[in-house]
Amino acid sequence: MFKEVDSKVNFPEIEEGVLRFWREKDIFKKSLEQRKGNKEYVFYDGPPFATGVPHYGHLVGGTLKDVIPRYWTMKGKFVSRRFGWDCHGLPVEYEVEKELKFESKKDIENFGIDKFNESCRSIVLKYVDEWEKIVERSGRWVDFENDYKTMDIDYMESVWWVFKRIWDRDLIKKGYRVNPFCTRCSTPLSKHEASMEYRDVQDPSVTVIFKVKGEDNLFLTAWTTTPWTLPSNAALAVNNKIDYAFVKDAAHDRILIIGLDRISHFFKEGEYEIMKTVKGAELVGLKYEPLFDYYKDKDEYIHTVIEAVYVSTEDGTGIVHQAPAFGQEDFEAGKLFNIPVLNPVDDMGKFTGEVWDYEGQNIKSADKHIIKDLKSAGKLIKHDTVQHSYPHCWRCDTPLIQKATDSWVMEIEPIKNDMIENNKQINWIPDNIKFGRFGNLLEQMPEWHISRNRYWGAPLPIWVCDDCCKTECIGSVQELKERTGISEINDIHKHFVDKMTMKCACGGTMERTSEVLDCWFESGSMPYAQNHYPFENKQRFEDNFPCDFIAEGIDQTRGWFNKLLVISTALFNKPAYLNVIVNGTVLAEDGTKMSKSKKNYPPVTEILDKYGADAMRMYLINSPAVRAENLRFSEAGITEVIKKVMLPLWNSYSFLVTYANIDNWSPQSEYFKPEDITNNLDKWIMSYLQSLTKEVNEQMSAYKLYNVLPAMVNFIDNLTNWYIRRSRRRFWKSENDHDKNHAYETLYEVLSVLTKLIAPVMPFIAEELYQNLELMVFPNAAQSVHLRDFPEVDERFIDIELEEKMSFVETAVKLGRILRNEKNIKIRQPLLNFTVVANKEITQNAVKEYSELIKEELNVKFVTVIGNEEELAKITAKPNFRILGKKYGQKVKAISTVISELPLKDIRKLEAGDQITIEGEHITLEDIFIHHESKPGIFSASEKDITVSLDTTVTPELLSECHARELINRIQNLRKDNGYDISDRIKVTY
Repeated sequence: MFKEVDSKVNFPEIEEGVLRFWREKDIFKKSLEQRKGNKEYVFYDGPPFATGVPHYGHLVGGTLKDVIPRYWTMKGKFVSRRFGWDCHGLPVEYEVEKELKFESKKDIENFGIDKFNESCRSIVLKYVDEWEKIVERSGRWVDFENDYKTMDIDYMESVWWVFKRIWDRDLIKKGYRVNPFCTRCSTPLSKHEASMEYRDVQDPSVTVIFKVKGEDNLFLTAWTTTPWTLPSNAALAVNNKIDYAFVKDAAHDRILIIGLDRISHFFKEGEYEIMKTVKGAELVGLKYEPLFDYYKDKDEYIHTVIEAVYVSTEDGTGIVHQAPAFGQEDFEAGKLFNIPVLNPVDDMGKFTGEVWDYEGQNIKSADKHIIKDLKSAGKLIKHDTVQHSYPHCWRCDTPLIQKATDSWVMEIEPIKNDMIENNKQINWIPDNIKFGRFGNLLEQMPEWHISRNRYWGAPLPIWVCDDCCKTECIGSVQELKERTGISEINDIHKHFVDKMTMKCACGGTMERTSEVLDCWFESGSMPYAQNHYPFENKQRFEDNFPCDFIAEGIDQTRGWFNKLLVISTALFNKPAYLNVIVNGTVLAEDGTKMSKSKKNYPPVTEILDKYGADAMRMYLINSPAVRAENLRFSEAGITEVIKKVMLPLWNSYSFLVTYANIDNWSPQSEYFKPEDITNNLDKWIMSYLQSLTKEVNEQMSAYKLYNVLPAMVNFIDNLTNWYIRRSRRRFWKSENDHDKNHAYETLYEVLSVLTKLIAPVMPFIAEELYQNLELMVFPNAAQSVHLRDFPEVDERFIDIELEEKMSFVETAVKLGRILRNEKNIKIRQPLLNFTVVANKEITQNAVKEYSELIKEELNVKFVTVIGNEEELAKITAKPNFRILGKKYGQKVKAISTVISELPLKDIRKLEAGDQITIEGEHITLEDIFIHHESKPGIFSASEKDITVSLDTTVTPELLSECHARELINRIQNLRKDNGYDISDRIKVTY
């Protein structure tokens, strides 16, 4: 006997019970132990910061990271799932600065770097308990006990080893370069970090004039949205091929040099006169007087017109102001003409004494003063405000600037071709990212700025001699001990190693350079550092590298995915991973970014408690998110999963258990063979089950979850709404015990296999069903469904022809129901004829074989099958086509017009995914059926390659039959409502 099943199921309550079972029986640990010694399947889990709690984006990636390892574990592989934490970097430092109310780096240094770093250490794992609670509640199995932390000395030592290997390849350089810079955090950032947070802001836009040297009234013009860089102007750039006009500005008695195509943006017709035009090449070398005197006559190259190919006439004046310290393009163009790099801005974004008029002022605050002074001097000709998308610091929200700094970089160009080749070995899901978004990034990837002028991070292991400036890189703690003479080293964070000096061969003292590593370098070193490679686990790592699988969000194409490949290419000339699933971003329901302050999304814990984790998992990974597209999070989407997937599955399970207990039926340990099955519905569902098993294995092995989930959902729908509904009477009636027993055996086998198929995706409901269906009757079975092997296909049961026939019949019946519903003809009303176009022999046979089934489903007297649409056209005359769709509203009429103009043969080719154009807008025919009206009372519908027609004419005889059915139905309802048994004799008055 099975345990009784409550039809009023509470999924969150069931999941809490399953969680308790997993904990008490230590099922996760057992799932690992039983596969120990088997071939390893290696999965890398990108470490998150524990300075915040998990959000829906984490849940998408986390579910992918759970489904795939569960699948491969059930396939017999040993899959370690070690969790890790990103402990270093700005996210942690910023949290401490907020807590201590620090405003700048100066506050940190006054407080003490050692105390600051220890404060960082103390809050690194601030939200670990919340992470563990939500991760466990989401059904994800990970090893928290054996986690790794990027701040542990073993991890950091491996990072040093990685750095030393790259150093030895001569890929680490130091130089004066322009990088994105945060004035609040006082550190350069990588270009990847600068791309993480863009916001729409308003900035001043100014057009200024520069007097040409030796000319009384000739001026060059330039435009900028960063007035604060004008005191640092060192050159003006033109494009050799652009036409420049000498424009007489009569109102001010001066001649302005401006791009010919830009004149209309500054002058109205009749207000100017073009004196002459020249190519930009003729302006190169022209000297001009600076706007300010701070760097006047600094050297022979300063304040000169230079040429730069990026100059255009899309905006501004066609002449570009050059401040090489504050722009990468300016910096590179200036180098070709020996233009000096003027940098009067400190690390906190304030002017230094070089620009004495604005000394101590924040550069952005100084804008208004600079503009005012230029206007007073008559050097400002236009002042506007522009709104544009501008990069901000991803942690502190400060607008970033471009600033030249001394920094350490890893050169990418020498290994770029190898990276591109290694990328070809990776299976990307979706595959368009491989040579698209990711491939393009590799092609264009600049050098990697790897140093940060901060404190809490892995220190750069570089020591510099204070006498001869020789540099030395240290690759291990043992090497550090030998070079410093220190016998015991337990920590290599900045506040420890900065005190450690070593002797240089020249006799001088070597001190460590002050910077720490970009925390992305640390996370990119994760494959080696989590195993303390090469100091430990050397053979195990080398036997299992590259890893089999990783998964993260689309933003990591610039981040973790990229850094893993850079480092693995530099170390071993291999990819670090072979398969990667890229998920999209989860947005609020209105399409905006999820924001705690705006409260535009429900808390994760609230949704898990309300609907359960299985519903959440199914919703997230059966969504556009697994195709790397954005997902607008919708609570309604989760309820839809419960309604269309989980409740139907539960009802199927409940149906079996209820009737099996009534009939005292129990499954046997051995199931019947294909040749024992006599009922076509049983043959069909068993064939369909094995086809599903085959499909799921193929698609899971290919990491295409976007194909797996729809297949499962469709199967559950067919199981409940077709197989069980069509087989229901077989469980009620007892005159054919053989058929009833086969119905039980078939349904039990289907649910038993399905429970294992869905286990990686919906681990809770799979466990609940397994405990009752298997362990209640087979006590010696594995303790958990997650300790079972994943189903393998049994080809003996597969009958593709039968599946095709049944699918055709199902679709034909569905179209018939749609026509009934559309005409508001209830199912109790018998109709005369239903016609099906079947242009293949197999589908013609299907209609004939299952005509009784179709009649019963649609309550029609006759089912007619015809061979082609031309025959149907004779029946229906010339059709007037229209569209019925669920989301196009007023466009239905316009769609119908377009469709009606198509030839019949073209309409037959239309499918749900096709597009048509209405009033210039592309409309996808999603969940839409193409209908056409014809002779009075006869209506047709099509879906894909199936067309049907239904005669809706109701004769008096058919109406009387409907009344009789209604009468019987109402009498039976009265009998039920009054508690009468089916054997009770009753009197009826009509």
